[in-house]
Amino acid sequence: MTTTTHSSVDINYTELAQKIKLWGKELGFAEVGITDIDLSEHEAQLQRWLDNGYHGEMEYMAAHGMKRARPAELVPGTQRVISVKMNYLPPDASFARALKSKQTAYISRYALGRDYHKVIRNRLKKLGQRIEQEVGQFGFRPFVDSAPVLERQLAEKAGLGWRGKNSLLIHKQAGSWFFLGELFVDLPLPVDNNPQQEGCGKCNACMTLCPTGAIVEPYVVDARKCISYLTIELQGPIPEQYRPLLGNRVYGCDDCQLVCPWNRYGQLTDEQDFHPRKQLKDQELLNLFQWDEETFLKHTEGSPIRRIGHERWLRNLAVGLGNAQPDAQIIEALEARLESASELVREHISWALTQQRSKQAQQQRKQARLIRIIEKGLPRDA
Repeated sequence: MTTTTHSSVDINYTELAQKIKLWGKELGFAEVGITDIDLSEHEAQLQRWLDNGYHGEMEYMAAHGMKRARPAELVPGTQRVISVKMNYLPPDASFARALKSKQTAYISRYALGRDYHKVIRNRLKKLGQRIEQEVGQFGFRPFVDSAPVLERQLAEKAGLGWRGKNSLLIHKQAGSWFFLGELFVDLPLPVDNNPQQEGCGKCNACMTLCPTGAIVEPYVVDARKCISYLTIELQGPIPEQYRPLLGNRVYGCDDCQLVCPWNRYGQLTDEQDFHPRKQLKDQELLNLFQWDEETFLKHTEGSPIRRIGHERWLRNLAVGLGNAQPDAQIIEALEARLESASELVREHISWALTQQRSKQAQQQRKQARLIRIIEKGLPRDA
């Protein structure tokens, strides 16, 4: 955080807060809220989540202790957090069509465009600079899902929505198809005291329809079971019991949002950066599996997908191919990559080959049985 030189005596903070929200809208944020930094009520729940091991291999979740719930420990001098949201739902998201086609790779819709971390962080930095033009040098620091910050809890306090049973932030006029970002500031701005009332009620759709049962109780997700964790955060092999449940989801999962009734109000994004890249959206699993590392890096430049690397990309695609309809071309492609693949990828290719050959044999048995039935019904001289 930069050194503060502003004089609070000269600043009308109420007017400044109104201007900040206006400037935020001009920078493309759908909504801007301001909150204090007291998150003490969430510390016990955070500790229980960590004690239960629900963070899996994400050691960074535990590395900072309670600093995640104490913004002033993360950035000394912080007095307020400016919380923002930015819509990312693209036109023609084609959720159902992509998920129904077992041969098509499903990529979470947030990841089809440019990496949101860079987009939002740059806008937050510009917001901080715009405030600086108004008040002189002050302390600020932007965050976008990149530091120990309880961003959903902060956004909830700032009036940007409520945390749903799937743990995501939900807004009554926008569903949950939006990103969050925060600007930590050392200004004593007036806070927004208009929290949205929790709107989940008795609805448990996200819990009931999660493919892997990752939402273990309302508002609590066991990351170790979550498809987003398994395909993005997990470094090693995907546990075998979850592989069939991944279906064709090769990067992230949107199921708990797709079944949420509030997402009928989802707002389309105006950001061209978040519009899907044609080389990623609704592509055949087989086509993506045939990318070499150079092609992968080329097509994922500036994309959040690049962070998993080519090896885990192939791991995820191998699982998707194992879950696809039996296809001789798939078996051929898996066999062709088997010997040259890393140990991690080879394990998942072997699993996929077992699945494909089993389904192919089952299909052949069905065809043979059908032929016998037809032959029995034909006249002797037919």
